Amino acid sequence: MYGGIHKLFKSGGMSGMMNTIWLIICAMAFGGVMEACGLLQKITSAVVSLAKTTGSLIATTAGTCIFFNATASDQYLAIVVPGRMFADTYRDRGLAPENLSRTLEDAGTVTSVLIPWNTCGAAQSTVLGVATGEYWMYRFFNLISPVMTVIYGYFNIKIALLEPVAKVEGGELPESEE
Repeated sequence: MYGGIHKLFKSGGMSGMMNTIWLIICAMAFGGVMEACGLLQKITSAVVSLAKTTGSLIATTAGTCIFFNATASDQYLAIVVPGRMFADTYRDRGLAPENLSRTLEDAGTVTSVLIPWNTCGAAQSTVLGVATGEYWMYRFFNLISPVMTVIYGYFNIKIALLEPVAKVEGGELPESEE
């Protein structure tokens, strides 16, 4: 009974997780450099030009999230970077922000644990003591979620549109009735 607790306290605590922490710090620095150098804008214009329909925009966003999970090695970058990349495009196409948010969650967050060198995959395999290559086939939700998001996008299921903003004469808001 006490063997598990002893093993937990003996595992090194914070110093046992330093490799994962260093990976997070490096991934965040990488994201900052990409944005500061203007590389994100360059990538965005190239990628968005391929997305002609709502379904293809959602598929492109999901693919970008998975790409960043694999290359930037951090879940936060896989959510924040594509979110910043595609926010204006979703707005320009009349799509409500919840469409982008849902796509980022369904493709960026849930796929991070499937990639061994991603901070989430590394942390979970370290904590669980099971390599990501051994548990990926049991992660049904993580595998199906991005696929379902893209299908919903192509079939226009649960796609929220922006509410049209009412124009006010004279540029002033009407006074509220009390």
